[in-house]
Amino acid sequence: MKAKMTPRQRVMAALNFQEPDRVPIDLAQAAGDGITATAYQNLIKHLGLPDREIRIHTKLSQTAHVDEDVLQRFHVDFRRIDLGAPDNWKDEPVGEDGYRDEYGLVRRRPRGGFYYDIVESPIKEDTLLAIERHRWPDPEDPGRYRGIRQRARQLHEETDYAVVLVTNCAFFLRCAELRGWENFYMDLAANPKFACALMDHYLDIRLRIAERALEEVGDNIDIVMVSSDDLGMIDRTLVSPQMYRELIKPRQKKTFQFFKDRTAAKRFYHCDGAIYPIIEDLIEIGVEALNPIQVSAAGMGDTRKLKEEFGDRLAFWGAIDTHHVLPHGSAEDVRKEVHRRVMGLGPGGGYVLCSVHNIQPEVPPENVVAMFDAAYELGRYPL
Repeated sequence: MKAKMTPRQRVMAALNFQEPDRVPIDLAQAAGDGITATAYQNLIKHLGLPDREIRIHTKLSQTAHVDEDVLQRFHVDFRRIDLGAPDNWKDEPVGEDGYRDEYGLVRRRPRGGFYYDIVESPIKEDTLLAIERHRWPDPEDPGRYRGIRQRARQLHEETDYAVVLVTNCAFFLRCAELRGWENFYMDLAANPKFACALMDHYLDIRLRIAERALEEVGDNIDIVMVSSDDLGMIDRTLVSPQMYRELIKPRQKKTFQFFKDRTAAKRFYHCDGAIYPIIEDLIEIGVEALNPIQVSAAGMGDTRKLKEEFGDRLAFWGAIDTHHVLPHGSAEDVRKEVHRRVMGLGPGGGYVLCSVHNIQPEVPPENVVAMFDAAYELGRYPL
């Protein structure tokens, strides 16, 4: 058995393709790896922890802020830094349980529903003038950056956790939301000049926000969450690999180079779905850690194959099935799933264990506990 490492040492060894003392564990500290409020409430009760107000971390997906006692209970090796809310914008209430965000999108949660759906996209016309006239957020708003310098320094100097800065410069999905999905797909095919101008404008704003955030945190971070631009469905990529390479990949390459030029932190990318055909492209543009490894999607389930093909150049982050095993399996099924993914992705380092995307309301708390306890027990090197 290897000598015990600190969480930061463990994470950095894994991301540098070295075998640490055990596989690092994550819960809600990067992106798309959290737990919904209902599932979290059930988990708190199951663990016998003190009752508490469940704080919502992400309004859209209704994921919970995970408290320190839970992070410690599950041996989570990361702590995150999020940007703050802008001073000069507050979400505007719209109708029954709806709101307009600072980009002009209107979302509403159906009665009895768990999440907020888009009900109105603000950019109605496919013209450059429509982009120019749209009310865009102010990237210089000081509320976004207030306190992150102090939090980064405190986490880096006073704890031994791996520190994650969440910036999220996703642009493809966000532009699809701004135009409406059907419209944006038609833009990509029939009016690519407009689609590219919209993506560029949005990305410029997000990169300026990221630049300001990086200036604040300096060298006090270990990982930066660059983007959460999903490109896959359950059976194929959202657009053809050819269209991806022509229109989206150049902008992603610009984004990852932007971060490489400004920080030594490892570059994390969240991308759901059947993205096997473009994994080589992601490595080429500078992705260092790929999440969530949606094992239920086409081409993504054979994690040994993924490791053999890409594992010396790309770290894998996730892979515990949320489609079948976590919601519908037994605790023993979960334990077997953890063992399978650890053995498939863990040899030689390069693996961080967490669920494939957010833990949903229907997942039994017993299975959440089984996942993390099995990870802590079975993820020890040598495997």
